[in-house]
Amino acid sequence: MFKNKKNYAAEPFKLSDNANKETEKEVGFKDLNLSKPLMQVIADAGYENPTPVQAKAIPAVLSGSDLLAGAQTGTGKTAAFTLPILHLLSEKPAAVFRSGRPRCLVLAPTRELAAQVEESVKTYGKYLPIKSTAVFGGMSIVPQIKALRRNVDILVATPGRLLDHVGQKTVDLSGVEIFVLDEADRMLDMGFIVDIKKIIALLPKQRQNLLFSATFSEKIKTLSATVLHNPVFAEGAKHNAASELIDQSVHLVSQRLKSHLLSHLIRHHKWKQVLIFTRTKNGANRLADKLAADGISASAIHGNKSQPARTKALAQFKDGSVTALVATDVASRGIDIDRLPHVVNFELPNMAEDYVHRIGRTGRAGSSGKAISLVDKEELRYLKEIERFIKREIPKVLFDSFVPPANLPAAEPHNSLSKRQGGRKVYGERASVSSSAAGRNYQPRYGYAKKQNNSKGNNAKSKVR
Repeated sequence: MFKNKKNYAAEPFKLSDNANKETEKEVGFKDLNLSKPLMQVIADAGYENPTPVQAKAIPAVLSGSDLLAGAQTGTGKTAAFTLPILHLLSEKPAAVFRSGRPRCLVLAPTRELAAQVEESVKTYGKYLPIKSTAVFGGMSIVPQIKALRRNVDILVATPGRLLDHVGQKTVDLSGVEIFVLDEADRMLDMGFIVDIKKIIALLPKQRQNLLFSATFSEKIKTLSATVLHNPVFAEGAKHNAASELIDQSVHLVSQRLKSHLLSHLIRHHKWKQVLIFTRTKNGANRLADKLAADGISASAIHGNKSQPARTKALAQFKDGSVTALVATDVASRGIDIDRLPHVVNFELPNMAEDYVHRIGRTGRAGSSGKAISLVDKEELRYLKEIERFIKREIPKVLFDSFVPPANLPAAEPHNSLSKRQGGRKVYGERASVSSSAAGRNYQPRYGYAKKQNNSKGNNAKSKVR
């Protein structure tokens, strides 16, 4: 199956001659030579044409080549490897079954992504006699051991839990024919390189290797040189590109007013489903509690939550019983929801690439979406880095109709968020930003003001400009 594979551990990083060839014409799934059961699943789903990364990756995997794929979330990367792997394994069934000895190993950085990949394997392989299971932390290891004792062709795992099973001798990796590193850049960011090296050392020398990464840092190139042999290169969207179907905007608002504005946006626009990103786990908990107190059904998902709690929160968000899901970047990996309409950056990420990952949860599969970022003056440096990275200026929006609640908590002294100016109480600071809509510089205030109208004896509320 694998065309005279050799020991390639010392091979230098390089791409094959056909690495950067673009697909010259639009291809359909019917042109990719997938088996009839897989084509039936594709037809059931209503798909006709593969995404760019699928069109390049599927033929490469079917040919037995190693693959280096540049693909962000939302580009169809999971199907880009699950479909051809299912084809290859079903075309050549295992001669002998051994307990806990998978033929394909997929490594994923988080529990959610591992669960999502294994769900995709089951979905695409429903007409095939291919068995799969997923193992990851946060759950009892006992049911996983029982599942591994049955016939498992495809094993999806997080690195730590996989090594736990190896230590207990419930997994034997000596029969792996295809090895997949999914979201390899994220795994390196999370410090899994030592675990990955341990796992690679347990794999047979002759195998097919597929590496998927949204970015190509020096670390990824080094890892690729260790894992891949003369790989075919397949690229989806550029690593700094956001879908043109995503309507991006920035709302300029002081930190202490963000939760009030967010509640207003959800209620005023009657949003039914919104994924919200925070930087910290505690911040996710606090925001979910605040939204719930405002009458908006909300859950938080992050690394400190148990796996059952995370699974339940995600299921409720998908079925619509929870309106707002508040997540950290790591916990959000693997959240794959068709036609997700709204993504909100409650706080901007420190890394510009993470912004693209976040908003890529919407605007998928030809559906439009909105990505809104709530930006305080302290985050302007992150905003500038993001705009430089995506090579575009994000429109800035101010809400005329929003008025903060009367019982707004006192400002924190170091933020200088409250001051008296000319008979008005102003929340926020001035900051010079660029308006892409107007094509000129303007100086909005962060937040909103309550203006006294003494002539009529009533309070008239207006927004500071």
